[in-house]
Amino acid sequence: MTEQMQKEPAQAWITTFAGTAINLCLGILYAWSIWKSALVNTDKAGEIMTGVNEGWAYLNNAQASTPFSLCVIIFALLMIPGGRIQDRISPKFGATLGGLCLAVGCIIAGLMKSYAGLIIGFGILGGVGMGIGYAAPTPAALKWFGPHRRGLVAGLVVGGYGGAALYIGALGQWLIDNYGITGSFVGLGVFFAVVVIIAGQLLKTPPAGYVPYTPPQKATAGPSKTTKHDWDARDMFKTWQFYALVLMFILTTQSGLLIIANAKGLMVKAAKDLPFFMANAWILVSYGGLVNASGRVGTGWYSDKIGRVNAYTINCGVSALCMFMLPYVIASQSVLLLFIVVGVGYWQYGGGLSLMPSFTADFYGPKNLGFNYGLVFIGWGLGFFMARLGGTIEDITGSLAYAFYISGALLVVAVILARVTKRPSWEKFSAAMSEA
Repeated sequence: MTEQMQKEPAQAWITTFAGTAINLCLGILYAWSIWKSALVNTDKAGEIMTGVNEGWAYLNNAQASTPFSLCVIIFALLMIPGGRIQDRISPKFGATLGGLCLAVGCIIAGLMKSYAGLIIGFGILGGVGMGIGYAAPTPAALKWFGPHRRGLVAGLVVGGYGGAALYIGALGQWLIDNYGITGSFVGLGVFFAVVVIIAGQLLKTPPAGYVPYTPPQKATAGPSKTTKHDWDARDMFKTWQFYALVLMFILTTQSGLLIIANAKGLMVKAAKDLPFFMANAWILVSYGGLVNASGRVGTGWYSDKIGRVNAYTINCGVSALCMFMLPYVIASQSVLLLFIVVGVGYWQYGGGLSLMPSFTADFYGPKNLGFNYGLVFIGWGLGFFMARLGGTIEDITGSLAYAFYISGALLVVAVILARVTKRPSWEKFSAAMSEA
C-alpha cells in the first residue's frame, strides 16, 4: 500500500469540518457580552425597558453574569454524558440533540422576556445543548488521526466554537438594534437549528479496526509523547495526572471567561473619547472571536511541533503579563493596546481548548476520549468562577482591576503546574496495581 493510500480518508476531514460548522453555532456563549451590555444598567436595575426591548427589565452586573456562569457549569457537567453518547451511540445523534436543545433554549429566552427566561433558556437549556453538542465533534474527529495531527485537528474543530463570536457579535448586535433582545434570541435559535441538523448528519467515527495513519518520520518520535494504551475512566481516576489536567483546564479557562464576559464593557471604558468605538463596541467581541479561533488552530499546530507543555507554558506566561497590564491599558484609554492585550488573552484561552483534548488523548488514548475528555472538561466549567467573581468585584469597586490581578496570578500557577505534569506510564501503573 502506498503512503498516499495510507493517509487519512476523506471522511476524516468531512467529520472535522462538519464539527467546525456545529461549533460555529454552539459558540454563542462567547458573544454573551453583547446581551449583557443591552441588559445591564445598575442605576435602573429592576426597571422595565421601553422601545424595541419593551417588557425586559434592566439587570445589574452580577445578575447578568449569572446566566453566562450557569451555562458554563452546566455545559461542563453535560460534557460527561455527552461524551458517553458520542462513544456509545453516535456523534451524529449527540450533535443534533445538543444543537436543538440550544436552539429551543434561545427561543425560550427570547420569548419569556425575563431574568427567569435567561436562566432557563440560555443558562440551563443552552448549557445542556452546548455540553451534549460540543462533546460530539472533537472526539469523533480525533479518532481518525494519529498523534502527529491531534493538535491541529482539535484546533480546527474547536476553532468553530471560538470563531462563533466573529459573526454572532456583529449579527447579534444588529438583531438587538433592529428587533430587540427577543428578536435576536429567536432569530439565532432558528438559524442554529437548521445548521446543526444538516452538519450533524456528516459526523462519523472510524470503522472497527481502523488504524490512523502516522508518517514514517514520526514513528519514533510520537510514541514517547503519547500513550499506546487506551485507558478507561476507572483507571484514569487513579492517576494524579487526571486531577492535574482538570486543574490546568481551570487555570487556563478562568482568564478567558473573565475577558469574554466583559469584552464589550472593556471597549466602552477604554474608548470614552472615541465615538466610533463607543458606538461599535461589538467590534472587540468579533475580534476576540477571530483571535480565539485562531488561537485554537495556531496553538494546536505548534503544539504538534514543540510539545503540548511548551505550548501551554508560552500561552499562559504571556497571557499572565497581559492580565496584569489590563487595568493600566483601560486607564490609558488606548484602544490599540486594548486590542493587543485582550487578543493575547483570547489566544491563550482558545489555545487551551485545543491543548486539553490533545493532552487527554496523549495521556489516556483515543478510544475512550469522548468520556475521558468529558471528565477533564469539568475543569473548563469550574473556570466560570472568575467571570462571576469579576461581576461581584465590579459591583463593589466599580472596576475589574482586582479581578485581572487575581487572574494573572492564577496563570502563573498554571505554568508551574504544567511543567511538573508528565504523562502517566501504563506499565508502571499496571505494575503498581498488581502489587496493591
